Amino acid sequence: MSVLSRLTSTACALVALTGLARADALTDTVIDQHILPTYERLATETAEFATLTESDCAPTSEAVRTAWGEAFDAWVAASHLRFGPSEADNRAFAIAFWPDSRSKTPKALRGLLLDSDPVVNTPEDFATASVAVRGFYALEYLFYDPAYADLASPDYACAVVKAVAQDLSQNSAAILTDWQEEYADKLRHPDERYRSDEEAHQELFKALNTGLEILGDMRIGRPLGTFDNPRPNRAEARRSGRSLRHVELQLNSLRQLALLLSDGDAELSQHLTQVFDKADRHAANLADDPSFAGVSDPQHRFLLETLQQDVRAIKDIAALDLGPRLGVEAGFNALDGD
Repeated sequence: MSVLSRLTSTACALVALTGLARADALTDTVIDQHILPTYERLATETAEFATLTESDCAPTSEAVRTAWGEAFDAWVAASHLRFGPSEADNRAFAIAFWPDSRSKTPKALRGLLLDSDPVVNTPEDFATASVAVRGFYALEYLFYDPAYADLASPDYACAVVKAVAQDLSQNSAAILTDWQEEYADKLRHPDERYRSDEEAHQELFKALNTGLEILGDMRIGRPLGTFDNPRPNRAEARRSGRSLRHVELQLNSLRQLALLLSDGDAELSQHLTQVFDKADRHAANLADDPSFAGVSDPQHRFLLETLQQDVRAIKDIAALDLGPRLGVEAGFNALDGD
């Protein structure tokens, strides 16, 4: 082999190694700066909520509702990470059973309260209860829907709050522990679960795509319904007036993930920043309708439709520019079913 050929071969090997290093660095960065901190916050906030309910568990307590809201914020920021530990043992559904298209939560919660079901007495028993009475949305009914205020004695209602809060904390802690002790390494070091860096990148890109689908099709799309048949009662967390808040929280979390995935491509990062900024501005225009109750009004509907278009624009950029840069496609996600 000539000197020139050897130099060319060495240069190609260095380029390949450099590309591998970038790939490994990308996965590490997303894990260390997005996934782990997001789940650490969820574990912290749910633990604080559970601790509070040991001394203050009345559904009418403002302190309890505030702690619930802060823990709920942390879940929304993590809700697109629907793979790995969050899917084990139905943890994600136990934390947040939504969308509830068949209204299972209000029916199951009503039965639980009227029967004073002893399933709430121990964490082990409550872990076997239907996911429809576990998690953030069941507590929203108990906290904010007057129809559930007097279905059980104050002591039993308090027991329900404590049971749900402890269950939330345990599931959130389990997700974080699994990430810290095992799953992060599976993603960092391709082996059996992820056979290459590209498969790890595919999972991370899929999480971004999943979040954009949750945001555009569900958090915004469900209350929009159609022009002739708007569905304001399908807005997420409308009883507590958190529908818009959830959209804004998820936009912020998805922005972070998208920019981490586009790191190293200044033009793409700038483009993503611009479209996320635009979505934030349009979300701010909805501040006077935090539960999307006004979707029947043409002006309010237009504002929400504009926001939905922003989310779809972000998804298009991800598919057309970010995916090819990572060498991956959106693929299936946790929302696709069988």
